[in-house]
Amino acid sequence: MISITVNGDQKRAPEGASLAAYLEEIGINPAKVAVERNREIVPKSTYGDVTLENGDQLEIVHFIGGGDTNVTETKDTWKLAGKEYSSRLIVGTGKYKDFEETAKAVEASGAEIVTVAVRRVNVSDPNQPMLVDYLDPKKITYLPNTAGCFDADSAVRTLRLAREAGGWDLVKLEVLGDQKTLYPNMLETFTAAEALIKDGFKVMVYCSDDPIAAKRLEDMGCVAIMPLGAPIGSGLGIQNPVQIRLMIEQAKVPVLVDAGVGTASDAAVAMELGCDGVLMNTAIAEAKKPVLMAHAMKLAVESGRAAYLAGRMPKKRYADPSSPLSGLI
Repeated sequence: MISITVNGDQKRAPEGASLAAYLEEIGINPAKVAVERNREIVPKSTYGDVTLENGDQLEIVHFIGGGDTNVTETKDTWKLAGKEYSSRLIVGTGKYKDFEETAKAVEASGAEIVTVAVRRVNVSDPNQPMLVDYLDPKKITYLPNTAGCFDADSAVRTLRLAREAGGWDLVKLEVLGDQKTLYPNMLETFTAAEALIKDGFKVMVYCSDDPIAAKRLEDMGCVAIMPLGAPIGSGLGIQNPVQIRLMIEQAKVPVLVDAGVGTASDAAVAMELGCDGVLMNTAIAEAKKPVLMAHAMKLAVESGRAAYLAGRMPKKRYADPSSPLSGLI
């Protein structure tokens, strides 16, 4: 027997053994490794011709990776007012050039819920096309909203008309404070929410990014809390992630970012915070290619949700090598 060094450890090998024979003896497939003998790389084609000698120093290396490769995909659904949905993206139906583009964008987004505004019928031309001609309310959930309402009375009146028109009791309440900021008027929002809930509505409510206000709305009986990420139509992205995370942590009903999303990364950020969903309109409708942006938003919401479920790595002050130091040549 001869004495050799293998990866820094003293080993014994039969005298006259070839490198190929030695690898076979210790259970290593030559095709999966590289070998250095006395600091000289040994070509794979010569393993059978190289005879090991006393005192040889071998380095045998291979590729390594890390992490769990057994990724199990599970159906990730969520419930809103007792109904189960697969898509966590809710899209608006305003600002598109026509209803045809609206329908294409909704399809590309994968959304199962769309918000719809309530407006007067043009009685001088009652045969004009309507949204229901392009988006079948039997196949997609219509969510009537109170866009444009600046007081509780008009919001309640609008949603009562919406229920009469389509029979919908799941609604989105927003009562705005002023035309410039479109920030929610929370006092009027509380009043309207209370009246609507008493009237049998299932209320999803647009609100400020205030955990105290959100808790009060939930305690009233609202079925979803929808804090703004930034002012409506601004595209500024999530401005106050700390407050929204607090709202998520305390809530027992779905929390969805409503307003302020500008691009796909904003939607992903909202989902990575732990939001149950995202509602948007302008970010898609005012994109240069709305249908393509709708598809991007679909992917962003799915990606952000997956990242949240996966759990991000902890932030660190200093570098941490991704390859293990053990086995280093």
